[in-house]
Amino acid sequence: MDGTTLEAMRTALRGPVISPQDPEYNESRKIYNAMIDRRPAAIVRCSDAADVMEAVNFIRDNGLEVAVRGGGHSGPGFGLVEDGVTIDLSPMRWVRVDPTAKAARVGGGSQLGDLDHAAHGFGLATPAGVVSTTGVGGLTLGGGHGYLTRKYGLTADNLLAADVVLADGSFVTASETENQDLFWALRGGGGNFGIVTSFSFRLHPVDTVGVGVTVWPVDSTREVLRWYRDFIPQAPDDLNGFFALLTVPPGPPFPEEIHGHKMCGVVWCWTGDLDRLEETLAVVNQPGPPAFHFASPMPYPALNGMFDALIPAGLQWYWRGHFFDRITDEAMDVHIKYGESLPTDLSIMHLYPVDGAASRVDPDRTAWSYRDAVWSGVIAGVDPDPANAEAVKQWCVDYWEELQPQSMGAGYVNFMGAESQDRVRASYRGHYDRLAAIKRTYDPHNFFHANQNIEPAEQY
Repeated sequence: MDGTTLEAMRTALRGPVISPQDPEYNESRKIYNAMIDRRPAAIVRCSDAADVMEAVNFIRDNGLEVAVRGGGHSGPGFGLVEDGVTIDLSPMRWVRVDPTAKAARVGGGSQLGDLDHAAHGFGLATPAGVVSTTGVGGLTLGGGHGYLTRKYGLTADNLLAADVVLADGSFVTASETENQDLFWALRGGGGNFGIVTSFSFRLHPVDTVGVGVTVWPVDSTREVLRWYRDFIPQAPDDLNGFFALLTVPPGPPFPEEIHGHKMCGVVWCWTGDLDRLEETLAVVNQPGPPAFHFASPMPYPALNGMFDALIPAGLQWYWRGHFFDRITDEAMDVHIKYGESLPTDLSIMHLYPVDGAASRVDPDRTAWSYRDAVWSGVIAGVDPDPANAEAVKQWCVDYWEELQPQSMGAGYVNFMGAESQDRVRASYRGHYDRLAAIKRTYDPHNFFHANQNIEPAEQY
């Protein structure tokens, strides 16, 4: 981008336009995953929807590449584009709660912690992730699952409306009554269709929840997984528990004698009667005595931010995911092999339940096409040292490839890396062609392609 073009962009926009010559450039191009190192020609920090419209028009008319950054948590780093322009929504970080309507409007640059905090003041929440620094936008557009999914569905299932800037620079609202095809696509179709400048969500009565953390020695993985695979699908919707392979971190609530030990475990969330928390979690003794078990009431935002300090921004990340409708004995063999060989202290494997309320939504109601999945799995190689980047990546890829025959053949788009177009298509099953047709309507030239890309259908 030449100086004249850069100055013209600065004149056109209210928010700052940051170039490689500016002292804040290197800081402003940082994203959650430090394994990604791209240098945009400019980073545009949009202050409002009008700024986003102007930025889209300017980038398109000047033939530049575009990327969109919300919370910056994209594993493949889709919020940055080499030599193009990143539209950074971080200044648009706000939440407005209507406690009477049990709804919230959320700015496109907001993080989950912003929504959790604002809604919690009214004893309300919506299903959304397990790390509070995750961007609301990326999570929602990919579908979104977390601690409340078995009780209240996906994040996208609770989306009421979205304000969207399209590739032609126009501004539209998508909902059940306006631009219904776009609204359908936004609920799971990723960032393919436009830039969402605000979201409206349905909220639910969630205040203090029961939290549990249970870990067993890693050599108990087979017994724990056998019990867990049978227990979760028949558990009440009020109980959510994601399974993990992990190295116990050196800090509370874990006792010092298990710090640094490889373990398998479950992180629990109970939205039922808190007086029944201990009774409900007494089942953790069934696969064998745990090495550690903790249970306590906790404000919901505290649960959703519980891992923030453990995995701050700036680590090396490489992740991939699978959907599972069952946990086979063969899959257990793979989990045991790679759980015993976690390459670094922060590398993990998680199985998140996506059954319960999420599974009872009509499969054709949204773009999310795996309503018959029971778990959404993610394998993540993580470490602060760039020297270990290749090692954690190879561990993740090998683990993922060995699990592939035991999976449903696809995974959650927010847990995908830089993978093939066939993998993207598989993640949408029979919905892909409908999504491609909607893409042709709203973005016929594939302007928004820095994503798990759905290519526009050809005109006939």
